Amino acid sequence: MNDRAVSLLEQYELEVEGTRKGRDAILLNTDKGTLVFKEYGGNPDRLRVQECLLRTIAEKGLVETESLIPTKEGEWYVKDADGVCYIVKTWHDGRECNVREPEENFAAVRLLAKLHLSTQDGLSQSALPAKAEADEATEQDAMPKEPAPFSIAAEYGKRNRELKRIRRYLLSRSQKTWFEIALLGCFDRFYEQALEAQEGWEAYRDAAGDGRHASYCHGDYQYHNILFDQKKWYLINFERCVRDDPVRDLHLLMRKLLEKNNWSISLGEKLLREYERLRPLSATSWIDLSYRLRYPEKFWKIANFYYNSGKSWIPEKNMEKLEKLMAREKEKKDFLESVFRI
Repeated sequence: MNDRAVSLLEQYELEVEGTRKGRDAILLNTDKGTLVFKEYGGNPDRLRVQECLLRTIAEKGLVETESLIPTKEGEWYVKDADGVCYIVKTWHDGRECNVREPEENFAAVRLLAKLHLSTQDGLSQSALPAKAEADEATEQDAMPKEPAPFSIAAEYGKRNRELKRIRRYLLSRSQKTWFEIALLGCFDRFYEQALEAQEGWEAYRDAAGDGRHASYCHGDYQYHNILFDQKKWYLINFERCVRDDPVRDLHLLMRKLLEKNNWSISLGEKLLREYERLRPLSATSWIDLSYRLRYPEKFWKIANFYYNSGKSWIPEKNMEKLEKLMAREKEKKDFLESVFRI
């Protein structure tokens, strides 16, 4: 991030006393405390939804989160001469959730349940953006238009078409590397799993009808975005917030933790119990979570990364990831059959 981008801070009601580098951002020492200045790659219009969501969570008082800082004009972002967007947020000095510490994992899943309790009723009508308040707009006009619920069926359909294209490409290769031979060797097994997950989820969706409840999810609920400052937990980086069944967040957290713990049945069951102590899952949400965990997401990521990168040199890490995935396949199958046997 260059000095020209930092000059955009003149559009904020801030006195910047110094700057230092953070992770993919700049930390600002200001008269309002330490803030984060970072590039924003999403649709700027979605920032109004994000701000309303953060205010809604703050009103509930169950979870501590970051806040967006408005400009002097009440906007939630600034643009440089090249059209690149930047945002300013509050900053919390804390360490990331330790995935190797079971009690912190359980604390993270309880925090997630509290987050979902805060968002399950949608955006609060009183959580109006600063610009709307300044313009004295009506409450109806001030509230941002809520995005349509995320379609996991459409996402799986897209991914499976990508997998089909990758398989066709691998078969067309006359001279294959060891990685390509290994990838093709297990491709049909994982591709079949991907199709079964998509078809099963679509059948469940059609049967559930209005039984699915879409509310606001964090969208990227993993340990990087869960901070502890020796007193309390904080959640950051809501840029990927989305309307979906709350098990979207639960699936991401559980998959990350279970992959690191050999798909431990006891860990998975404890994580689910800790979540349900605060927010019980409906029958349809259990089915939704089951299909999301069944989808071979790790395999799709490996195959997609290979296909969209240079083929002249394939990192050894790709082979290591594929071997580890295949080695854990039986453990994952046992986990799914045990936890979701009903």
